[in-house]
Amino acid sequence: MITTTNPATGRPLARYESMTHAQVEDAVQRGFDAAARWGGTSLPARLEALTRLAAQLRTESPRLAALITAEMGKPIAEAEGEVEKSAVTAEYYAAHAPAILADEPVDVGEPKAWIAYEPIGLVLAVMPWNFPVWQVLRFAVPTLAAGNGVLLKHSPNVTGSAVALQQLLLDAGFPEGLLTTLVLDEAEVPATIEELIADDRIAAVTLTGSNRAGAAVGAAAGRASKRSVLELGGSDAFVVLADADVPAAAAAAVKARFTNSGQSCVCAKRFIVEAAVAEEFLELFVQGVETLKSGDPADRAVTLGPLARDDLRVALHRQVAESVVAGAKLLTGGQPVDGPGYYFEPTVLTGATPGMPAFDEETFGPVAAVAIAADRAEVITLANSTQYGLGLSVWSAEHGVEVARRITSGAAFINAVVASDPRLPFGGTKNSGYGRELSAAGIREFTNTRTYWVA
Repeated sequence: MITTTNPATGRPLARYESMTHAQVEDAVQRGFDAAARWGGTSLPARLEALTRLAAQLRTESPRLAALITAEMGKPIAEAEGEVEKSAVTAEYYAAHAPAILADEPVDVGEPKAWIAYEPIGLVLAVMPWNFPVWQVLRFAVPTLAAGNGVLLKHSPNVTGSAVALQQLLLDAGFPEGLLTTLVLDEAEVPATIEELIADDRIAAVTLTGSNRAGAAVGAAAGRASKRSVLELGGSDAFVVLADADVPAAAAAAVKARFTNSGQSCVCAKRFIVEAAVAEEFLELFVQGVETLKSGDPADRAVTLGPLARDDLRVALHRQVAESVVAGAKLLTGGQPVDGPGYYFEPTVLTGATPGMPAFDEETFGPVAAVAIAADRAEVITLANSTQYGLGLSVWSAEHGVEVARRITSGAAFINAVVASDPRLPFGGTKNSGYGRELSAAGIREFTNTRTYWVA
């Protein structure tokens, strides 16, 4: 059995029976058959289903948002925003998939030639808990639009959300089996995922999660010669240059770090500030952090919820404590909160340097590590001193793009907080993964880019 827990209280929510091997086999076959039929469905019919999905998401938003909040502790307003963003993405692809997936003529002289984007079949998706609806639909919406099916292995602590998503697609009129949720005992997950990737009925695999899980999935996909997309960890730099609007940067920094209680791969985690404005930035940033209201995430006045699991809180506390021992200075917070639930004080460390856990590792929770750089050259050096390369935010009046071009990342935002948008490709570099989601790149990741030549 899988038991989900409310992280705001530490109390059990629901229990779900794990699938047997026979049930997994049946789910794979049903998904494979449904994907084959769906791939033969006309594009207009597929996109009509996406429009219905957007409407269904908005109808079900109160229930889905409450489920997200109960299962992983996201503040309710952010949970509602997650559902709405998923609806907007469905509408985006319903409107733009015809152009993205259209045959592209190529002038080769007398013969006729074109490039087509065709479905590949059933795609296995291994998804995390931090955005229980958005993470799944960010991948699933373009994949379904392209004519594929989805076999979903969600994180166990959001099993209720996974089951709800399967029903949501049925309620929106998608065929039975087109999105199938696997409920697996955690001890069996690694072996089952490896078996599934090797299965001829699985065309490709995508994973959003840890580097360890990504390495295992990427290796299995390589052995099976199958396409994979990996969206892994991040330790995004939030750069504040000497010519930045410091009050605006400090206010944005609070949102950039503490959205979703800091539990996002694209949350800013390392704040690299030029020395000339460091004192002002730190004062304003700490003031903003100390105004955050922690508490029951179902309360609309709350802006900081609990961590999703207690083991995550233990790991975060270890990172903070070891960084302080290594020389970082604690400006605010730094401790687990006593009482029920998995709360951690919003925390700001300064004096962070390479070699400290808060600088080198991904901190998945409400902890900000501030490093002070002597000049722009050191800013760039520090920003690049990471194994990750997902997002980057640079605050500057004149040098933002210039500096961003010298820092490796999958996305660079100038005077703005890093965010995903269905109109733009999303993905990482270095140990943050490979492949892209969203935009035209995301829908084409799981298509057969096929050449036609007619003489």
